Amino acid sequence: MKRGLDKLTKEHRSWNMSRIRGMDTKPEVAVRQHLHRMGFRFRLHVKIPIEGRAKLPLRRDSEAAQQRRPTRVRFVRPDIVLPRYKTAIFVHGCFWHRHKGCKNCTTPTHRQEFWLAKLNGNAARDKLHQRALRKLGWRVIVVWECRASDAIPRIINRLNKTSRVKDMKAVKLRDDAHALSNR
Repeated sequence: MKRGLDKLTKEHRSWNMSRIRGMDTKPEVAVRQHLHRMGFRFRLHVKIPIEGRAKLPLRRDSEAAQQRRPTRVRFVRPDIVLPRYKTAIFVHGCFWHRHKGCKNCTTPTHRQEFWLAKLNGNAARDKLHQRALRKLGWRVIVVWECRASDAIPRIINRLNKTSRVKDMKAVKLRDDAHALSNR
């Protein structure tokens, strides 16, 4: 078999790809469980509106061709949203979102151009969404699949920096995060 060709049959590859989930992945569930245990209440996959350009083609036979394209409302759907702290948490898979320097961030050898365009497009869209949320005043936290278990203390420390957290709760959360990291 030539290098770069898929070793699996088309049906088996299709079966493998159908098992990949976009929501409720193991790292995401682990982060949610820790946050809930610490007393944080959150919402899942909430649509947050951001402004974006419409992808409508311009008609060349009208004066509208000289004007800018109309804007339309687009949405970002973070994995976990803490509305009280105006914080959005994204739990990214290392392969699908191109975690630089990670052993799980590989590029398939079969149809390499297709995969590079797809995966780099995912990473570019992630940056665009994070920038849009920050512009709206949201705090954005990215948790990578390979570091999900280590991320809880970092998340809590970032949340403690907000002025919205009461001093008593902040001290308790800091102590709980420290205890979790020492297990």
